[in-house]
Amino acid sequence: MDNNHTPRRKAFKKIGLSLAALFGVGVASAKPADSKPKPEKRVVGEVIADEQGPLFSSAIAYGNLLFIAGKGAHFEGDIKAHTDHVLKELEKELVKNGSSMEKVLKVNVYLHDLADYTQMNEVYRGRFGENPPVRTTVATYGGVPGDSLVEIDCIAALE
Repeated sequence: MDNNHTPRRKAFKKIGLSLAALFGVGVASAKPADSKPKPEKRVVGEVIADEQGPLFSSAIAYGNLLFIAGKGAHFEGDIKAHTDHVLKELEKELVKNGSSMEKVLKVNVYLHDLADYTQMNEVYRGRFGENPPVRTTVATYGGVPGDSLVEIDCIAALE
């Protein structure tokens, strides 16, 4: 670095700091960091395990969001019966954790067979209130685990 520029830079720095002080800006008047506590991941549902140990949590809260793991229907029945059961199970989990169907923001629907899409929608329609959440619906290759015809998970607000 050229030593001829060092005094000039020091002078500009002094002028900048003086102007900052004059107008009340700069390091001395910087606002303190936000003192809000950072959100923490909290398991609010049960931890599902197999013989090798923990596998996944059924529900997690993070800040003002609630994440509900996929719910299925593991009994004999058609797509309408399975969809109704799954939506009721989701609602129970939401209410238990301080949320509701109306506060659901995002839904993922996994169908055993895409041919069930129309009948699933017949049961699904209106279950989330006047302002339904965004939704992704896919048919799974090989079926939904546990022989359910549908599995649904969601993300909801807690506030």
